[in-house]
Amino acid sequence: MSEEDHSIIERIIAGDRDSFALIVHKYNAPVFNLAFRMTGSYEEAGDLAQETFVKAFENLGRFDRKRRFFTWLYTIGLNLIRNHLKKKKNYVNNRMRGADYHSQNSPPDPEQDMIQQEEVLRISSCLDRLPVKLKEAVVLRFYQDLSFDEIAEITACSVSSAKMRVYRGLEGLNRMMNEK
Repeated sequence: MSEEDHSIIERIIAGDRDSFALIVHKYNAPVFNLAFRMTGSYEEAGDLAQETFVKAFENLGRFDRKRRFFTWLYTIGLNLIRNHLKKKKNYVNNRMRGADYHSQNSPPDPEQDMIQQEEVLRISSCLDRLPVKLKEAVVLRFYQDLSFDEIAEITACSVSSAKMRVYRGLEGLNRMMNEK
C-alpha cells in the first residue's frame, strides 16, 4: 500500500472521517470508469461508484493493511458490479462507451471521429456479448490498465487464470469482430 494511502487510512480509522474524502477524490475516476465500462450507463456507474465507497468506508476496519488499498477497493467495486449485472437480466447497452469519464481528446476530423465512434460502438457491443468473467478481465486489463497480478487479486483467481480470462476474452472479441 502506498504511504499516502496508509496515512489516510490510519487517520480515518483513528476517527478523522473527513479524510475519507481524500480517498474518494483519489479513486473516484478509476472506480467510476470500471463501473461505466461494465454497465454502459453513467447513472448506474455513478450509483455503483458511490456504493463502492460506502461499502469501503463501512468495512475499512476489516481492510488488511498488508494489501494494496486500490485492489481491495476495486474488489469491492467489482463484486457490486457483478451483483448488479446479475440482477439486471435484460441488460441493454444504449449509450456509447467510447470515451473515458475524463477524456477530453476529440479528433479534429469529423469523418474520422464518426468512423472511430462506430468502431467503439462495435467493440462495446461485442464486449457486452462476452461472459461476465471474460468481460471484466478485458476491461480491467485494457480499459483500466491493470497488471495480471492486480486482476488476479481483484477477481480472486490465480495469475494464470487472469491471463487465461483476458486472452479468451480477446479471442472472443476477435471472433465477434470478424463475423460478417
